[in-house]
Amino acid sequence: MASTDTPPPTREAGDLAGLEAGLDALETQHSGRTPWRQTLTQKVLPPVVAVLLVLAVWQALISLKIVDDPTKLPAPADVWHVVRDAWLQGELLGYIWTSVSRGLSGFLMALVIGTPLGLLVARVRFVRAAIGPILSGLQSLPSVAWVPPAVIWLGLNNSMMYAVILLGAVPSIANGLVSGVDQVPPLFLRAGRTLGATGLKGTWHIVLPAALPGYVAGLKQGWAFAWRSLMAAEIIASYPDLGVGLGQLLENGRNASDMAMVFEAILLILVVGIAIDLLIFSPLERWVLRSRGLLVRG
Repeated sequence: MASTDTPPPTREAGDLAGLEAGLDALETQHSGRTPWRQTLTQKVLPPVVAVLLVLAVWQALISLKIVDDPTKLPAPADVWHVVRDAWLQGELLGYIWTSVSRGLSGFLMALVIGTPLGLLVARVRFVRAAIGPILSGLQSLPSVAWVPPAVIWLGLNNSMMYAVILLGAVPSIANGLVSGVDQVPPLFLRAGRTLGATGLKGTWHIVLPAALPGYVAGLKQGWAFAWRSLMAAEIIASYPDLGVGLGQLLENGRNASDMAMVFEAILLILVVGIAIDLLIFSPLERWVLRSRGLLVRG
């Protein structure tokens, strides 16, 4: 009589089941929100401690008479007084808005130009051979070098500012997209062609989504170049009709030998750069990573 008992599971079957369970656990995303205490200790507290440490060292240099010349290094309190006075006089937000509005407007124009240019360089071999080295060279060229010719060509106006921003940001955006497209697996392109996604349809549905990590990195670098280009233009090109932005504020402090104003401008430039990164590019990076399963929580 044949036995109907089920044979005991083999060791290989147990190992396979354990491997499948482990893979399932890796693919499972935790949907719970991060506790506020963990967010406070991991994301808020470290930069606050770093800022306090810098302020402590800065104040120690003044208190211990290591630097006792206020024309070289003002005390943190002196810089705070200058910032507070600018706020009370209603000028502080004007400085910030003048530069931020120019920077974001110029960056959006660079985005409109750099994206199709990057796609063209990445997808057309002749264009890459002709323009690719030029884009790399332009990206390494200091943005301040464009200010004198832009002033001569366009004069002291906002068009000159935007031209300098474009020349600084477009190469970074285009090169970032080229890098992202170069990293798209060929299997994706073949699968897209099999499904009928060719030409513009393939670019929109296959190439651009797959190239997003490199593209976002190029956007982030492009903004950094745009912001630095704008500051260089505002420092060099001074004209009353242009208004007073952060770069012009920095130059005014230098002309007046007012180090407190100089430090005010430097701190505002730094704060705006950090704020734009935290509000725009960091969430965009997290979204791209999370959509690819590379960032489970955050």
